Amino acid sequence: MCAAWPPHWSGLRRRSPPRKAKLILRAKRVPARRTRLVKKPRGLRARRNFESGGAKLKAKIAAASGVKTAEGRRVALFGGTFDPIHSGHVAVARAAERRFHLDYVFFIPSSRPPHKPAAELSAYEHRFAMVALACSAHPRFVPSLAEASVNGAGPRVFYSIDTVRRFRQQFNRRGDRIYFMVGADSFLHLQTWKDYAQLLQLCDFVVANRPGFRIGALREVIPPALLAPAAAKATRDSRVIRLRDTVVYLLETVASHVSATDVRQRAEGGQSVHGLVPPRVEEYITKQALYRRALYT
Repeated sequence: MCAAWPPHWSGLRRRSPPRKAKLILRAKRVPARRTRLVKKPRGLRARRNFESGGAKLKAKIAAASGVKTAEGRRVALFGGTFDPIHSGHVAVARAAERRFHLDYVFFIPSSRPPHKPAAELSAYEHRFAMVALACSAHPRFVPSLAEASVNGAGPRVFYSIDTVRRFRQQFNRRGDRIYFMVGADSFLHLQTWKDYAQLLQLCDFVVANRPGFRIGALREVIPPALLAPAAAKATRDSRVIRLRDTVVYLLETVASHVSATDVRQRAEGGQSVHGLVPPRVEEYITKQALYRRALYT
């Protein structure tokens, strides 16, 4: 049985509620909040979106260049192919951030490093996208295009000394300090780098340790003329080599058995890379089907 009509509606045809009732009902309808959905950049769009927009990413980099206290800014430059960036890279960066109280760590994927043929590398756009995804989980990690191809006009060789000089122009205030992060194996081949003696005088070095490595091996690579006088070298910290203008630090307790080669081989064979790379990087590798071709032997 239908509900009774209100008294003042009796005898009338059934119709919609009066205007006042309509207004009350309309006022109770609260429109759902609209949320703009932004797709995450993938593949070739990652770098293009960064250069043309990428508001969050650009804001992060702008903040990294901002003014700090009179003590100056402490930044680290972490270069490499990052093919792909893996958990070992992140662990080293976090350890350096804590030990040296870094304001920012710039991850600098090289479009073409001097010691590796371009044919062996994944597309720069993919490598930069993975670095950006890994950095998104850490407020002090900043992806950098410092060694990207100019205007996309093909790969060119980038040298570390040129990159450091570029950052020194940006971080040139009194008290600013730049740390160059590198693996122990790479540091042992420092003498093959372009203008390596000048590079050692431009910034401090942070060398990521590996099992069985000793700091004495680092000292053998450094030209004796660059070492600080014997009186200045005296220090209680056995992980430090003092040069005349800079310092070389050995970063302990961050040795990792993860390697980019292992990650690529697992992905190529269809095996899981869970735990070897940051979660968002794992998702990217899966969706883009990276390394599922016989490029690496």
